[in-house]
Amino acid sequence: MSTHTVSNAGVMLGRSMRHITRSLDTIITVTITPIAMMLLFVYVFGGAIQAGTDNYVNYLLPGILLIAIASGIAYTAYRLYGDLQSGIFERFHSMPIARSAVLWGHVLTSLVSNLISVVVIVLVGLLMGFRTSAGPLAWLAVAGILVLFTLALTWLAVIAGLSASSPDGASAFSYPLIFLPFISSAFVPTDTMPGPVAWFAQHQPVTSIVDTIRALFAQQPVGNDIWIALAWLVGILVVAYAFAMAVYHRKIA
Repeated sequence: MSTHTVSNAGVMLGRSMRHITRSLDTIITVTITPIAMMLLFVYVFGGAIQAGTDNYVNYLLPGILLIAIASGIAYTAYRLYGDLQSGIFERFHSMPIARSAVLWGHVLTSLVSNLISVVVIVLVGLLMGFRTSAGPLAWLAVAGILVLFTLALTWLAVIAGLSASSPDGASAFSYPLIFLPFISSAFVPTDTMPGPVAWFAQHQPVTSIVDTIRALFAQQPVGNDIWIALAWLVGILVVAYAFAMAVYHRKIA
């Protein structure tokens, strides 16, 4: 992005963040709901789940973080759809601002708001007994993976927001993304699942991402998981970005 676009995107970011701070339901869904889910799985189901670890919150936390992000990006699509329908895009485009800054404002808002919710969830996890021996480099690697995950899903949300014909349709695309961690190694090892389900769980992107984050937190070798995770994330991000920009240019043409 050019300096002009970055400056404009910063203004759009401030506008969207003000909307979020005034929306209590967004805060509840993005932060409190994943925390409630973590409490439920650790204190209600945790004793019955065989995850091969004595500290189930350590096993569970990476998946909860991904669920929180998948929940949060639904609001990006919803807000983008609302801006399109309200005519605010036309008003912005009549001003001397970079046209792509409108989209980048929504994307950066998603990134900032989701990282805030991730920090809150990690802090709650620490109170629940989450412990890690990860050093600064491992934490930076985890943060980088979560940023890539957020950006990849946010550009998918941009496509949904630009293409939807109703507010419900704009946010409904996120439901499969929220459900995907449940069929992965996020809650239980994949080898405890029935054959076809285990095969799907082992070969879908969430499992490699969760396993990589879990290994980084535990200071264990990440093996090939990190490369598989990065391949998935970068691939989705590049394709989603290109498709979103193509849809956007058709919309404003």
